Amino acid sequence: MKTIVVMGATGLQGRAVTARLLAAGRPVRAVTRDPDAAPARALAEAGAEVVRADMDDLASLVAAAEGAHGLFSVQPTVGSPGTPAGFSAEDEVRWGCNVADAAAAAGVRHLVYASLAGAGRHDTEKLPQNTISKWRIEQHITRLCLPATFLRPVSFMENYTGGYHLHDGAVATAFAADTPQQVMAVDDVGAFAALAFARPGEWIGRAVDLAGDELTPRRIAAAISKAIGRPLPYVQIPIEVVAQAGEEFAYAYTWLNERGYRADVAFTRALHPGVMDLRTWLRRTGAAQIAGFLAGRQDR
Repeated sequence: MKTIVVMGATGLQGRAVTARLLAAGRPVRAVTRDPDAAPARALAEAGAEVVRADMDDLASLVAAAEGAHGLFSVQPTVGSPGTPAGFSAEDEVRWGCNVADAAAAAGVRHLVYASLAGAGRHDTEKLPQNTISKWRIEQHITRLCLPATFLRPVSFMENYTGGYHLHDGAVATAFAADTPQQVMAVDDVGAFAALAFARPGEWIGRAVDLAGDELTPRRIAAAISKAIGRPLPYVQIPIEVVAQAGEEFAYAYTWLNERGYRADVAFTRALHPGVMDLRTWLRRTGAAQIAGFLAGRQDR
């Protein structure tokens, strides 16, 4: 079994990919800026080889990728939970291009890039900035002629497990209450990445939008309430309030309300029948995470 490098291994997607690959018996080289931090130590204990590299340091990225067969690439998105302070769209693009350049320099045989649903529609409509950033990275990878797979998931169910969408005892977002939104469990990104690395002949050259479920925010809040055994109503935040944090954030919500990701849920499940819908994710891990977050808020 040939080594797979996982960039951003201690992040949400990186951890999911690492876990899936290790479970499949694949050797994993987990790349992080801080190998001594608790998340990196946990990866080492799980069986990954943990190495240090920085996405702003091309030489360190090349060294991390040397001798590996495959590489999983993911970068932070502006505004996402855990995003570094001051992180910009240009930072994301630079980091993604640096990782691709390192993969090319190291002779990696298969790059799997975590993009975003809708990126393929760049030529036909105005996209939110976070989608454009990922499209730009995709274009760079394509220009390098790297053997690559673009996984384009929709928003993550995990966004509902903390302060990103949970506020003051409610599910609170700028999504229109009765407009269906597409969501996906981050663990299923790990499943698709492992599938792509296991079947390169089927997956190299593919770009696939992925979604595990589609529900209105009101129904999402109702499902969460049922799963955790307490009422958690849906509250719609006015788009004008979001705009105070930045016009790009406001446009992203407007785009999702008016156009949306439009991934094919049935096709996603056909590719991987084990893809979780919201209720399954809540039963397996989501409800416990949400309940833990809410209990922590009450203890403050």
